[in-house]
Amino acid sequence: MALRNVKLTIAYDGSQYHGWQIQPGFTTVQGTIQEAVRGLLGAEVRLFGASRTDAGVHALGQAGLIQIDSPIPTENLARAITGRLPDDIAIVKAEDVRMGFDVIGEVTNKLYRYTIFCGKVRPVLHRNYCWHVPSALDVGPMDEAAQALVGKHDFKSFASAADNRQDSVRTIFRCDVIETMEDGDRWIYVEVEGDGFLYNMVRNIVGSLVEVGAGRWTPERIAQALQVRDRTAAGPIAPPNGLCLMWVEYA
Repeated sequence: MALRNVKLTIAYDGSQYHGWQIQPGFTTVQGTIQEAVRGLLGAEVRLFGASRTDAGVHALGQAGLIQIDSPIPTENLARAITGRLPDDIAIVKAEDVRMGFDVIGEVTNKLYRYTIFCGKVRPVLHRNYCWHVPSALDVGPMDEAAQALVGKHDFKSFASAADNRQDSVRTIFRCDVIETMEDGDRWIYVEVEGDGFLYNMVRNIVGSLVEVGAGRWTPERIAQALQVRDRTAAGPIAPPNGLCLMWVEYA
């Protein structure tokens, strides 16, 4: 049997997990999938992911990579692995990729979507998948402010203070604030597409945009925060449960 690289497209509800990355003493998405693959193949297998989502953050299109030596056809792997996983994780797709494929370094685009619910009553059936902000947010100024983030910038102000990476320059291809009405309720979606993201970057962007929507900040303050390159210049961090990694794309 030939050793082969297999890329997995992964969906998960992050509510019960301490984030993606394996951490001793905690249940994580990466650890749970890795154990399921090892149990299926009866061999030591390591799973690498394209994004290290935080505790409580969800995904519909996380990308993972495993290197295996198994007779199981690739087209059957997604179903076989999913059968060994808890109900809140699924392998959407499995596909062969070339040896040497870099699941992190070859990413060209990622899309995160953040969901805000603006109804007066707490959305009990959706509480794990949105941020309940009952105040009247003004979407127009929020979207205006969001456009200041588009382009290649130093996003140090929107990174967690614990993010010690030297390179904090990223390119945002689009940042849109979208309002919809569903069954009489108002929902706001913040979609951020970029080539990569710093730790907590999207959640800090959303928290800052909510300050604009609530009228506590002017739209211009987002651009000003970018220039300062200091976490204290941006707004509060948004809760993790509203955030979902929608997809990861490669060249």
